[in-house]
Amino acid sequence: MRIVSWNVNGLRAAMQKGFEGWMAEEQADVICLQETKLQADQIPASLNPPPEGESHWSHAEKKGYSGVAMLVKGARPRSVQIGFGPRRYDEEGRVLVADYGRFLLVNGYFPSGSSGMDRVDFKLEFYRDLTDWLAERRQEGRGIILVGDLNTARDEIDLARPDTNRTTSGFMPIEREALERIFDLGFVDTFRMFQPEGGHYSWWSQRAGSRERNVGWRIDYVLVSEDLRGAVRSATIHPDVMGSDHCPVSVDLAL
Repeated sequence: MRIVSWNVNGLRAAMQKGFEGWMAEEQADVICLQETKLQADQIPASLNPPPEGESHWSHAEKKGYSGVAMLVKGARPRSVQIGFGPRRYDEEGRVLVADYGRFLLVNGYFPSGSSGMDRVDFKLEFYRDLTDWLAERRQEGRGIILVGDLNTARDEIDLARPDTNRTTSGFMPIEREALERIFDLGFVDTFRMFQPEGGHYSWWSQRAGSRERNVGWRIDYVLVSEDLRGAVRSATIHPDVMGSDHCPVSVDLAL
């Protein structure tokens, strides 16, 4: 099973930059998108659903903001639900949960705190509530694959300039602690199973030259619960794929 996750920073813009050609070449079983920035009446007809597949969407109430989607062409989930409970996160189109029986696939666009401390507080509340929900599902014996833009770099090797960003949202100690609580549940960072070195990033500032100079952050993840670790065959970041300020990340599993 191949799962790809990508923050497209506006799906309509990505469609004009070769998204459908990329999707056809990718041949993923599931493509999880974040920051689609769509309303229900703006979904491209060619993706609703994609050929020989199905699609699932969660939209923000605010136009041109947030939103997540799942484009499924391979193994079909038993069901897909919007969100994990709290309506205030659904109002921002933050989460989709697909039930595959043996495991849940959770596609999340975690809040950013870059606009101010009120949003940092909201972000931390989201982390807390989702972590509690993940813990409950694990206690029920459910395997979980968590993908998406988590908007936090875990370690110093996950951003090019850690020393100058310790008070920047996305690398603040309180945010990193919130992310670490997910790992404390037994989740595994699939990319780090294969690549222990730094210099690998999934997001670059749109300031001139950041991507060309690889001055980036790794804030897009595929995490699996410990019981699924043995199924992971590869995990990759795809920095050569353009069309967004983020690049796709993928995982291949024997499921």
